[in-house]
Amino acid sequence: MNTLNRRSPVRFAAVAAPVLALALTGCSSPAGGEHDAAAPDEHASETEVSAPRVVVSYDGGLLVLEGDSLEPVDEMPLDGFLRLNPAGDARHVMVSTDDAFRVLDTGVTIEAHGDHAHYYAGAPELTDIEFAAEHPGHVTTHAGTTALFADGTGRVELFDPATLSGGRPESTTYESPAEHHGVAVALDDGGLLTTLGTSETRTGAVVLDSSHTEIARTEDCPGVHGETVAADEVIVIGCENGVVLYADGVFTKVASPDAYGRIGNQAGSPESAIVLGDYKVDAEAEIERPQHVSLVDTDTATMRLVELGTSYTFRSLARGPHGEALVLGTDGAIHVIDPVAGVVSSRIDVIAPWTEPVDWQEPRPSLEVRGHRAYVTDSSTSTVHVVDLESGQITASAELPHVPIELSTVGD
Repeated sequence: MNTLNRRSPVRFAAVAAPVLALALTGCSSPAGGEHDAAAPDEHASETEVSAPRVVVSYDGGLLVLEGDSLEPVDEMPLDGFLRLNPAGDARHVMVSTDDAFRVLDTGVTIEAHGDHAHYYAGAPELTDIEFAAEHPGHVTTHAGTTALFADGTGRVELFDPATLSGGRPESTTYESPAEHHGVAVALDDGGLLTTLGTSETRTGAVVLDSSHTEIARTEDCPGVHGETVAADEVIVIGCENGVVLYADGVFTKVASPDAYGRIGNQAGSPESAIVLGDYKVDAEAEIERPQHVSLVDTDTATMRLVELGTSYTFRSLARGPHGEALVLGTDGAIHVIDPVAGVVSSRIDVIAPWTEPVDWQEPRPSLEVRGHRAYVTDSSTSTVHVVDLESGQITASAELPHVPIELSTVGD
């Protein structure tokens, strides 16, 4: 349902940088060949666009924007604190509500054509597909499977995201021994990596085969939190004293240089064996504003720290198209880190300096990357910006009708 068009209009104002028109890539027939005659009919009700869409959450609903111009597409009222994650099929977004994971269809179909893709856009929709969950938590996508973790029960629900367009997909479940704030990752062989813990403490992770028989375990990961996947399919989970790597049936611990060196949020890249993570050292702090990030080399099982000279938050970490590590600092800049050299190679000024709020649910700037585009929100001005990571230029900016909280990108 397109509430933006059918109800009271929402006006988005262009701000800061001008919106640059992005040319669509032409697609010619191969020599002696013909265009696919079915393509025009198949997309007759859609419009070709130059990028997938962006979804932004706010207190009271969701906004869908065009991914290149940031022009508004739809607004969808929805109560509760909403968290966003890609569903894993380059089209849908998982929306975590108070008691379920709901599915939002961005309306964009992607068709690959050799070295480029075409994007066909129809109307977005907050679908009726949902997965009931007590305290919905982490969403992961790996090995063609999406895993949903319910913190209130420890229940893991897994499904094939490629089937979302056909309605609620068939799913399988795994019940953790106890409820906890956890995460699960599907494995290529049909197995599952999932965290160990209770509502009081979290200790590590376990790997199960396709019949849920345990094949590996580590309890050397106190306060286990978050995950990512590096090149060569190495899975990394964060701990209060470093990280744990999982590959080829074996867990490997990489210890922090400090007795308490907490890594809870990580960003991996298929282009790099090195994982970017946050890094906190004060276990007693009500709020710690760290100025170091961690780089974990999954090939050598080693860690180094990089000083930024500015603080950042859990919505600040991302990876660029070439594997570069990106951190949105409270100084308003994207700090570009060469993960091999372990140094800040450049910075891109995007927004004004800001201060991290004490409550983690309070709005704050966010960084998301899709291809060569970085998306940055500014909660103090209710704006969102597109940054071309190749040129370092802001190519589009828009003022939103609500204060942005989270954003999610989808696409190839």
